[in-house]
Amino acid sequence: MELFGTTVAGIITELGSRSAAVLLTQFSILLAAVVVALVVHRFMQKGFERRLEEAQLGAFNTLSLKFAQRLAMPLLLLLAVSLVRLAIAHYGYTTPLLDVIARLLVALATVRLVVYALRVGIAPGPTLKAWEKIISTTIWVLVALYILDWLPGVEAFLEQIAITVGESRFSLLMAVKLVVLCGLYVLLALWLSGLIEQRLKNARTISVSLRVGIAKAVKVALLTVAFLLAMSEAGLNLATLTVFGGALGVGIGFGLQKIVSNFISGFILLGDRSIRPGDVISIGNTYGWVRELRARYIVVRNRDGVETLIPNENLVTTDVINWSYSDRHVRVKIPVQISYADDPEQAMAIMEAAATANSRVLKDPEPAVRLLKFADSGIELELRVWLLDPQEGVGNVRSDINLAIWRGFKEAGITIPYPQRDVHLRHVAGPAVD
Repeated sequence: MELFGTTVAGIITELGSRSAAVLLTQFSILLAAVVVALVVHRFMQKGFERRLEEAQLGAFNTLSLKFAQRLAMPLLLLLAVSLVRLAIAHYGYTTPLLDVIARLLVALATVRLVVYALRVGIAPGPTLKAWEKIISTTIWVLVALYILDWLPGVEAFLEQIAITVGESRFSLLMAVKLVVLCGLYVLLALWLSGLIEQRLKNARTISVSLRVGIAKAVKVALLTVAFLLAMSEAGLNLATLTVFGGALGVGIGFGLQKIVSNFISGFILLGDRSIRPGDVISIGNTYGWVRELRARYIVVRNRDGVETLIPNENLVTTDVINWSYSDRHVRVKIPVQISYADDPEQAMAIMEAAATANSRVLKDPEPAVRLLKFADSGIELELRVWLLDPQEGVGNVRSDINLAIWRGFKEAGITIPYPQRDVHLRHVAGPAVD
């Protein structure tokens, strides 16, 4: 009982003066109110889910509904407990246990509200969503222990469970503090780095690559400070980090070298500005434009809407075609073959007109048509055009121009030959047959 502190002792003292029948009645009423609150909460959650599935729901309404989802359960239970307290107090009975439960429910609602607000501010997507319940539950347990006045007893119990390594003593309390403080400080560091990144995105006077580089450096620095502060406040002697540093070096040498290589390669890409957000690149069979530069990889989105994650190391060690490295002017070549029976000058004029009519083809440099060679099946021509927006796709321009050429050839009677071979049969005199 010493572990529970004075709060439980006070509750037992208050309840001890009452009859068992009165106590049983209070718990029965409370249990019935909780059941009703749970049933109401179930129907409310279904309503929230139906509303969130609506396509025309605005961002503010969506955020409000998600806040309501997380607050519905503790607030409904708090309402049920409050009604039971009023009913019992009406007959002149005290409710010390219900008072404590009410405080715990208020703490639960507050913790859920704050943690979700921080999570939305740091990463609106699914990045921290899986950790939201773990973080909120951990914080609420600590607050509950403080409210119940159990925290000193729990700390004393965890401090007794310890091991000694050399001159350093490591207790279970130190480990718990380290985990909790790391979680809190990392959450705060991510929130601050998110705010700084948003400010940098609005700084149009700074280049995109420099903005990404500053954001990454600030994030790494804040996370490093967060871990150091957590270890210091948990009571861990920072001098012992030399041991962990040696172990980390061995780990990097054996198993983490790829991760470290990708991380360093990311800073190399930012430093030499060879690849920037918005660039159109080709690497291997992947073609698309760069959406994001992350610490370990870049995100490349192709014309089909598929996003490919390419490790940074691959971009440093392999050949990459950057269609927009120095400028966005790219030349597209469109080969066409016509029959020997057709006029090549007329065909070249039709091809040039088809290119000029396309809105994405630049007028300067103007389109050009070249006669490349006299092939086996026909005359090979090549149309060369310049584009300024390769990020909008190259294949669609080639398709539109090919279609316009086909229509022009059809109207002019120009044919595109099939592969053909001329076979000549020669008569060879042989011996007379009797």
